[in-house]
Amino acid sequence: MTLHIYNTMSREKETFVPLEPGKVKMYVCGPTVYDYIHIGNARPVIFFDVVRRYLESTGYDVNYIVNFTDVDDKLIRKAEQLDTTVPEVAERFIAAFNENIEGLGVHKATLNPRVTDHIPEIISFIEALVEKDYAYASGGDVYFRTNKFEDYGKLSHQNMDELQLGIRIEVDERKENGQDFVLWKAAKPGEIYWESPWGAGRPGWHIECSAMARKYLGDTLDIHGGGHDLQFPHHECEVAQSESLSGKPLARYWMHNGYIHINNEKMSKSLGNGITVNELLKRAKPSAIRYFMLSSHYRSPLNFNDDTIAQAESSVVRMANCLGNLKHRLSAAGVAADEDFNAIQERITEIKSQFGAKMDDDFNTPDAITALFELVSEANQYLQRPIVTKQGLQQFIDGLEAIDAVLGLLPVVQEAGLPDADIDALIVERVEARKAKNWARADEIRDLLAEQGIVLEDTPQGLRWKRK
Repeated sequence: MTLHIYNTMSREKETFVPLEPGKVKMYVCGPTVYDYIHIGNARPVIFFDVVRRYLESTGYDVNYIVNFTDVDDKLIRKAEQLDTTVPEVAERFIAAFNENIEGLGVHKATLNPRVTDHIPEIISFIEALVEKDYAYASGGDVYFRTNKFEDYGKLSHQNMDELQLGIRIEVDERKENGQDFVLWKAAKPGEIYWESPWGAGRPGWHIECSAMARKYLGDTLDIHGGGHDLQFPHHECEVAQSESLSGKPLARYWMHNGYIHINNEKMSKSLGNGITVNELLKRAKPSAIRYFMLSSHYRSPLNFNDDTIAQAESSVVRMANCLGNLKHRLSAAGVAADEDFNAIQERITEIKSQFGAKMDDDFNTPDAITALFELVSEANQYLQRPIVTKQGLQQFIDGLEAIDAVLGLLPVVQEAGLPDADIDALIVERVEARKAKNWARADEIRDLLAEQGIVLEDTPQGLRWKRK
């Protein structure tokens, strides 16, 4: 199987070939840390986590960089509102971001560089652009000359005139051209600043990613990703300034995920319909949120409402129950070999191949989830047999866990609430309490398990439990 990725730059699916065999350099634009992230931010966080996991599962060594924008107009305004400093605002919301992604089962990036730790690299980058005449100083600011970079607009596939359609451009006499964008912003009184060859100021938004990506991944990345809204102007400007400096392509493959709508309306501050991840984690299981995000192709719009999240929750519970049933039966199963061991093994291998084929087709997670459900169905059919073996059960467990190592749905469900080992220990203690006619302790354990959403069931194989 060969991985194919839809490249925003070419508007075509292309065979994935990294610059260096066996290694992937991947940069995804991270949050501006002035507030809690919303579900629109969560979509690329979850999706690119799956991309990274899949690449690693197929043998690649992935260097995955996600930046933090920790100085910006929004942080300055937030610091004023909270009567604190910009660094304190950044620390607060970086901690909140890390807590949110951990709650969503997202693996931490290889590195999360911060803008404020890379001011010398940013200044050096801008100086080199000025020296090459791609940038100019004006009134304490420094701007990039968009008309000097002939390919400006190639990522968003617009020409220079079309770039202005639907985009509000403020008249600024400091610019040579209305389309020029800022690389360095002169500090206003009372604002956070750094000294530079052009005076006190701070970086513009676009330059930070170019400078940090270059430092940690070199002139050309394998994959550059982010939300669809970053395609223009942010990524377009990154292309212009990076390629003007290096003379090389900034990225071999550009990936952009689609928007999230709320009840069929675009999520926006003006409509007041945004939902933070903090709020969402109180309303839905983390696994259900991941399932919802992966249930549509990443380039397609995604509509959030109570029904879609409820459906997602029902689906992940079905998967979790299947794995729970397999593990429960494993503890009491016999060790004899299955007569049709080879047939079971072949079917699981076939489903895993189907999963891989869908992921290789531009990370088609909806169809990859369908393959996972096929394995769940096969496992449930196996569980209906009067006699199952450790050998057969373990095959299904390994198959489910191998697929889920990429999607990240089942572990989040199982780690919620009491750990499995604690539940097992409480059940053993309750059985012993009942034997000793210690009804008070038995009832106390029963109530504790009920509070944790644990359902006890008597089965022909003995007492077992499952999560609601």
